[in-house]
Amino acid sequence: MSEDPTSSALALAPTGLFIGGQWRPSSSGETFPVHNPATGQVLTSVASATPEDGMAALAAADAAAATWARTPSRERSEILRRAHGLLMERAETFATLMTLEMGKPLGEARGEVTYGGEFLRWYAEEAVRINGRYTPSPEGNLRILTVRRPVGTCLFITPWNFPLAMATRKIAPALAAGCTSILKPATLTPLTSLAFVKLLEEAGVPEGVVGIIPTEHSSEVTGPMIRDRRLRKLSFTGSTAVGMKLLEECAANVVRTSMELGGCAPFVVFDDADLAKAVESAYQTKMRNMGEACNASNTFYVQAGVADEFARRLAERMGALTVGDGLDDRTHVGPLISAGAREGVASLVDGAVKEGARLLTGGSAVDGPGYFYAPTVLADVPADAAITSSEIFGPVAPVTTFETEDEVVERVNASPVGLSGYVHTSDMARAWRLTELLEVGMLGVNGGTISNAAAPFGGVKHSGLGREGGPEGIEAYLETIYVGFPDPFA
Repeated sequence: MSEDPTSSALALAPTGLFIGGQWRPSSSGETFPVHNPATGQVLTSVASATPEDGMAALAAADAAAATWARTPSRERSEILRRAHGLLMERAETFATLMTLEMGKPLGEARGEVTYGGEFLRWYAEEAVRINGRYTPSPEGNLRILTVRRPVGTCLFITPWNFPLAMATRKIAPALAAGCTSILKPATLTPLTSLAFVKLLEEAGVPEGVVGIIPTEHSSEVTGPMIRDRRLRKLSFTGSTAVGMKLLEECAANVVRTSMELGGCAPFVVFDDADLAKAVESAYQTKMRNMGEACNASNTFYVQAGVADEFARRLAERMGALTVGDGLDDRTHVGPLISAGAREGVASLVDGAVKEGARLLTGGSAVDGPGYFYAPTVLADVPADAAITSSEIFGPVAPVTTFETEDEVVERVNASPVGLSGYVHTSDMARAWRLTELLEVGMLGVNGGTISNAAAPFGGVKHSGLGREGGPEGIEAYLETIYVGFPDPFA
C-alpha cells in the first residue's frame, strides 16, 4: 500500500533546530504548533529556538565561514546543482507540504517549487562567474585591481507566504558567493523551510554553513545576533513596519541589509488596452497565492471609459472560482493564513462598501473549518477609500477610475511604497513613459507575470532596499576590495 501523501509530506520536514550540522531540540525544550489553515488542525510541533540557540547558530556559522569562503566556486556550484536535482525529485512532496502549512492550492505550490528551484539552478551558474577587474588609472600611475570576497555570515528572516522560494532566493546566492547563513523561518510556516535545509544537508553543504532556527520569540532571538559583530548581513522579507525596526537595529552595528518590504501594487488599465488580456492578467496578479503576495495587484486603476466593462468581466472571472482545501486539485482558492488575516480582509471590504464601493461578487467569509474568504470584486471604489492605500493580502480586487495619464501617475506615486506595478495599454510610447514615471521597483507591461529567478526583485521608497534574483542578487553577498599597484613601466 502506498503511503498517504500527507504523511509523506510531513515526514519530509524535521522538527528540530539545525545548528553546526546537527539536528537538535531547543535548549529550553519548548515547541510550538504548526496549523493547517484549511482545517485549523495542528499538523505537528516544531522546536522553538531560544536566544542561546540563536547565538550557538551564529557561532557555528562564523566558525565555518573562513573555510566555506575558500571553497572553490565549482564545488559550491555543484552543491547547489545537487540541491536543485533533489528538489525536483521531491517536487510533489514539497508541494503537498507547502499546501498543508500555508494553504495555497497544489497547482500554485507546484509552481513555487519550480520557481524556488530556479534560484538554486541560477546561482549554481553564477557561483563560477564572480569576477573583479583590472585597469590602468586615468593618470597612468596606478594599476587598479578589484577582487570580490564574501560578505560573511548572514541572517535570513523569511515570511510565511512563500516558504520555499523566499528561502532559496536568499540562501542560494549566499552559498554561491561563499557566505554562511542562518535561516529564521516564519512561525506560521516553518515546515517547508526545515525540509529545504534538510535537503541542503543531503546535497553536501558542510557543517555550520547553513543553520535554521524556527522560534516563537523572533525579536528575542534575532536581536542579540544582530548586535553581534560576527553577523555581517541581514536579509528580511516582510512588512515595512518590522523592516524599519530591523533597520534601526542593524544601523547600531552597521550590519549590511537587504529589505523586501510591503507593497500596494497598482494595476493600471487604459482605455486602449486589450481588455481580455488585461482581465486575465488582473486575475493572475490578484489571485496568485490568494492575493497573499507582496507583488499581487492591490488597486485597479481603470480609465473611466472601460471601467464598468473591466469590472464586470473580472467579477465574472473571479466569481466562478472554486474555494476549498488546497489539497483538492479542483480548488482554485485556498484559505487565508489565519483567522486574523481573514478578519483584516473582511474589515477592508466592509469599509469600502460603507465608503460607497459597489460589490460585484464575493464580499464575505466562506463557512466551514479553515480561514476562507470569497473572491471579491468591488467597483466604483472612491479614490480616498482606505482599501486603495492598504495592502489587502487577500482575494479582493477594488476597481477605481481615472481620467488622464497624469492623474493616475500622481495617484500611484502618492503611495509611500513602490514594490511592483502593472500597466496595460496598446500605446508603447505611453508604456515607456510610465516605465520612467511610476515609482515602483518592478513594472509589468501588458502581462501579469514578472517574478523570475533571472530578474532583480525589489522595490523603492518604503518597499525596501536591494535586489534579489538575477546577476544583481549575488552582489548583496559580495564585498569589493580595491588593490592599487604602481605603474609597472615607471
